[in-house]
Amino acid sequence: MKKEHEGKSVTLPAGVYDRISERVKTTGFSSVDEYVIFVLEEVLKEEGEEEEQAYSKEDEAEVKKRLKALGYMD
Repeated sequence: MKKEHEGKSVTLPAGVYDRISERVKTTGFSSVDEYVIFVLEEVLKEEGEEEEQAYSKEDEAEVKKRLKALGYMD
């Protein structure tokens, strides 16, 4: 079995599971698992996008140069 298809278990508090279960009824998701996987993948994708937007060393050097020229840094 491919690692990406290998399953692992996560325990959710009953109240959280029940809330998700109710939400699933009004969406196109077929199960709580499917919904939770989608939400977590979206969060992780957004986190990855934020990391990609980090300044490069060159960008950082340019910002410091500009701040020094404006007198904000020594």
